[in-house]
Order: sequence, then C-alpha cells, then structure tokens
Amino acid sequence: MVVETLQFLLLLLFLLIHSATPLTFNFSTFPTGTSNISLEGDAYIDGFLRLTKSAVDVQQNQSVGRATYRQPFLLRQNATGKLADFTTNFTFVIDSLGKSFYADGLAFFIAPNGSLLNSTIGIGGSLGLPVVNPPDSVSSYQYPFVAVEFDIFRNQGTSIQDPASDHVGIDVDSVKSLITKPWNGSLVNGAINSASVSYDSGSKNLSVAYSSYVNGVQVMTYLDYTVDLNQYLPDWVIVGFSAATGSLTAVHKINSWSFDSTSLVDESKVPPEPSGQSPSVKPKSGNGNVGLVVGLVVGGSVIMVGGLGWVWFVFCKKRGAGESDDDNDEDPMVYDSIDDEFEKGTGPRKFAYSVLARATSNFQEGEKLGEGGFGGVYRGFIKELDSYVAVKRVSRGSKQGLKEYAAEVRIISRLRHRNLVQLIALEIACGRKPMDVKFGRSRVNMVEWVWELYGEGKVIEAADPRLSGDFDKNQMECLLIVGLWCAHPDSKIRPSIQQAIQVLNFEVPLPILPSKMPVASYFAAPVSFSILSGDTNDLQRDQTESSGYNTNASQFTTSSASNSSPSASLLYTQ
Repeated sequence: MVVETLQFLLLLLFLLIHSATPLTFNFSTFPTGTSNISLEGDAYIDGFLRLTKSAVDVQQNQSVGRATYRQPFLLRQNATGKLADFTTNFTFVIDSLGKSFYADGLAFFIAPNGSLLNSTIGIGGSLGLPVVNPPDSVSSYQYPFVAVEFDIFRNQGTSIQDPASDHVGIDVDSVKSLITKPWNGSLVNGAINSASVSYDSGSKNLSVAYSSYVNGVQVMTYLDYTVDLNQYLPDWVIVGFSAATGSLTAVHKINSWSFDSTSLVDESKVPPEPSGQSPSVKPKSGNGNVGLVVGLVVGGSVIMVGGLGWVWFVFCKKRGAGESDDDNDEDPMVYDSIDDEFEKGTGPRKFAYSVLARATSNFQEGEKLGEGGFGGVYRGFIKELDSYVAVKRVSRGSKQGLKEYAAEVRIISRLRHRNLVQLIALEIACGRKPMDVKFGRSRVNMVEWVWELYGEGKVIEAADPRLSGDFDKNQMECLLIVGLWCAHPDSKIRPSIQQAIQVLNFEVPLPILPSKMPVASYFAAPVSFSILSGDTNDLQRDQTESSGYNTNASQFTTSSASNSSPSASLLYTQ
C-alpha cells in the first residue's frame, strides 16, 4: 500500500531582539500588481498609489478612494493596555493641474481592523474617512479613526469649519481637526512632498513633520498633539490612506510609503496548540511518522547588539511500504547526521511542529505575508523566544529533498556576513530614525543633517553619542559617507552593492560627494487634456499633469566628481 507523502519545510527568519517590530514594510514604488495593499473605491495602482480618479478620459469629480495595508498591527496590548510606538514615512503629490479651484485632499489614517470605505459619506470634505457630519457620540463610536489630513479645500458651511488656507490637521473621529497648521507654499502644484507621522506611547504624542517648497526651497514644518489612542482605537488596527473630491477635483497620489511599529505581545491572540500527534519525535526506522524541527541562530556581525536568527522546520514525512527504498532522502543515516550536528554547539535547537503551528495560528491565511516560488511566508510569534518570526512553508510540490535541505542549513549555520548590518549605515551610525522631530528643526531630517556635517568636514559628529567615541574613527567616517552616497537624491549617482562593499572594506578610497546635498529634479513629458469643472462656471481649460516637480530653476546636472557624477566616477580607481 502506498501512503501519500506529506512534506513541510518551514524557514523562520527572526531578529533576536526583545523589541521585534510586529509590522514593518517599505514600498519605495508601487508597481502594477503590488501585493499587500487593499484598494477600495476609486483607488488604483499604476506605478503610484492613486487614491482618486486621475485618468484624463473620466470624470474626476465625486471621487473617493482608500488604500490600506492588508495586515493589521497590534496597537494595544490586551492585558495591560500598553500602546505601541510607530512611525510612518511617505511621499505624496496633490496636483490641481493648474486649476484655480480644486478639492479636497488626502489623509493618513488608523482605523479598527475590518474598517471599510463608505463611499457615500466619504466624498468631498470627509476625505474618504469614515465620518458622519455633523459628528455625534453614536457616529464617533461607529466610525472611530485617528488621522493626519492634508486638506486643500475650506469647508466652512458644515460642522468641519476648516481654516482659511490649505493646511495640515490632526483628526480624531471627525474631520473637524483638533489642531491645524497652514501649509507653507503651494500644496497643489504637483510637488513631491514628504511627511513623517510618529506616535510616542509614553508621552501620548502624535506628531507629524512634513516638507513643502517655498520659492523652490524645501521647508520643514512640525505639528503635534497629545492624544491617548487607548480611548479611541481597539487592540488591532489597520493603517492606510484615503482621499476624495467633490464638485471640484485634484489628483491625489502616494509615491512611496514605509511603516514601523514596536513590539507588543497579545497573549489572548495566540491560539491553543492544535490537537493530534506532534511530528517532533523522530523514529530511527525508515517507516512511520518522521519529524524533525530545527532551530538555528546566526550571529550578527556589526555595531549593534542583536543578532540574526534562522529557525528551520524540516520534514513531516510519511512513507509507505510500497515506496522505493533507494530514495536517499529517506536514509535514516541522513536524519541521524543532521540530528547529531544540530545537537552540537549553541546555535541549532529543536522546536515541535505544534509550537510552529501555534506561532502562525495554524498557518491561517490572515497571517500570510506573501507567496514565493517554493511556498507561502507566514507571520508568527514564538512565545518561548519572545520574538516575532516569518515562517516559510514550502509547498508539497517542492523538489528540495532532505539532503539539499541539510546542505543548505550547514552553509547558513556557518554564515558570517560582515556587511549584513552596514547596509543601513546612517540609521545605525547615528543611532536615530530618518525623520525624528525630537532632534529639533535643524536635525529632523537625518540625511540633510549628516550631509551638512559632511560639507563642513565634521561628518564624524553625526556618530551616535551613546557610543561615547568608542569606535574606530576611520570606519565610522567610511560608514557615514557610504550611507550618504546610498541616499543620494539622484538615483543614478547611488552606488551598486558591489561598489558600496568595496568602499566599506577599504578596497577603494572614499567617494567624493558634493559639499551640499543636491536637490532632486523630476521631469515628465506633458500630457495635454481638458477637464470640465462643475463649480467654476464650467470653465474649460487645457491642463497638464506632471508626475514630478522641478525643485530648482535648472535641471540637476552631473559634470564632475566635485559636483555630482555617476557612481562609478565618484570613486578613485587603483
């Protein structure tokens, strides 16, 4: 009798740091087919995350759209009420396409998990947020949210009572903002603006730092408000963007988006261990249930305390008497060899299948982060390690056998990659986030601040003060300059991985960067079209939508190493 073979190979990659982040993602662009983004209403993806209708051949008025990250995150610990910290960074464009009258704006929001777009109440001044006007206690209870709005239309005939100009506001359960600040310059000229929204659970401070352009010069502005999210939001929430138009229109799009939150463990959300036989007991014979679960810790290499860990679950395999005995993958000697090797030293450890199933809620689709060539990747939490993990479950059709698996684990167990952490050079060397309002107006943007120090010949002063100077100054200088090189505003100037590693290894001299941080330029061929606006006496004009914005009077050029040049020419050659 032939028994059907069942194979499971799970790869768990985790950071052995107590404060592992439960939700971290980064979209530098939004190519068509981008996964993990839920789109509602008129939102769509075409290289950008467009929140309202933008096509030239459709009516753009009365449009509303919303985009959320598919995976919720744990904002509040169920047992203690402790809140998570989080920071999100994004770049966005609002473009009136040259019209004198436009509306309405966009917002970054946090809402209960399961919240959906209401296209009826979301249009116009509601900015796609789940609000009812006028707000009341019942409505607020039904549609809770916290948001940062970028508003381009003054709604004053309703309960919203917007200020007189384009503005940024912090909203709680209502688009009548609790606090606002006027936008410096123009918010609707198609410029690529950046914003950073952070929440400090200790001080209950919700803050936003955002850039705008005044006469071609980038200006940073700050706004914050004290709000206890415990009072307004549940344990599990979703994050995303919304936007709307009314009778007047504008283009609303997100160019990039990243998000990071700190760790909270919700004991009530960890499901009980599944019943049934655990596959963690390995018989010595070739027949019967065979299970091997292996944990492998790979030490980190550079600068910061912490490590990179790999945990492997190898096989749950059933063999029938009718199967061929010449299959080397079923050789008991192979199992014994791996078992003996994994019992040695401090790195490899065993985990029961039930532990891994429990960590991933029994591989629920809701915990799925993505799909690779060999199987799905799931989010989980291993209580014994106090660590979040990513679990790769290889599909039944995978042709990777036990011997291939064993070879792969042995290679990884010996891995020591000295550049593993250096690729996030600036954040590590400076000991801070890329955008952080607590450092004050002149230092809120990490790259701009470090570049200014570089131009003054004092780049070493950007080193994390908590190191107290206890580091090799040449290595620190190298790390910081390579970090600036990788963060160059012109993507063509940035180094390849090979070039960066060569400099970090001191195989070639340091690159020569401009003494002042260059200003990026964006150009696109104009597309001419007509738009009919219902609230401007039916004025019809030819408009041009630009996918970028030239922040300088002249295009950024690449002429010499002392100014700016392609990455190869920034390096001396030996």
